[in-house]
Amino acid sequence: MNIVTYGRGGRWTMTDRGAQALRLSADTLEIGPSRMHWDGGRLIVDFDEATLPLPGRLQGRLTLTPAAITGVELPLNKEGTHVWRPFAPVARAELEIDRPGWNWHGHGYFDANFGTAALEDDFSYWTWGRFPTCDGAVCYYDATRRDGSQLQAGIVFDSKGNANAIKSPPKVRLPRTLWGVRRETRADAGYQPRQVKPMVDAPFYSRSVVRTQFAGEEIEGVHEALDLDRFAKPWI
Repeated sequence: MNIVTYGRGGRWTMTDRGAQALRLSADTLEIGPSRMHWDGGRLIVDFDEATLPLPGRLQGRLTLTPAAITGVELPLNKEGTHVWRPFAPVARAELEIDRPGWNWHGHGYFDANFGTAALEDDFSYWTWGRFPTCDGAVCYYDATRRDGSQLQAGIVFDSKGNANAIKSPPKVRLPRTLWGVRRETRADAGYQPRQVKPMVDAPFYSRSVVRTQFAGEEIEGVHEALDLDRFAKPWI
């Protein structure tokens, strides 16, 4: 189970475990000492994991309360071998960690990607962003497929989880990362988005908090860029 905290003293967890550590039921996923469990309308994540870069353990509970569960699924290619599923585009998150000052509550989000093929086989590059708005959230998904076609998806969610596809605003470049990963996002015409917080900077992947503008409203959210040409290289 991958748990990441950012800022001073941030920690990262992702312990490889064998099949014997996996237990699955209708409402619970357990991986070693950690688990995710649906309790009524809440998703509760209890974690107890070894940490990096400093050895130790990260223990706590994340409680995610969706405003609504959507039925939205977005096929990312015509074959349907890759699907994006925004389960709860608007939610409330409460985090309890066994360290002073690490507890937090605020805006939350829950999605997943499913696939029956390797990402690098079907895509060369993609960017994704999810930004809270005054009455919900907006998501942008852009990808370059291996056959040269483009995915351009913009979806607005209201506070009840209702989804509406929109014509995405113009694409705007962001500065490359320290590893040189190309980045771009969407913004109102004439607005220049910018990074306000770095999160992950890897040779093939970037995650950061980005400020952009949608329908005249300045918004901040999580942005990702993924270079799958690089990911497929033997040195990666």
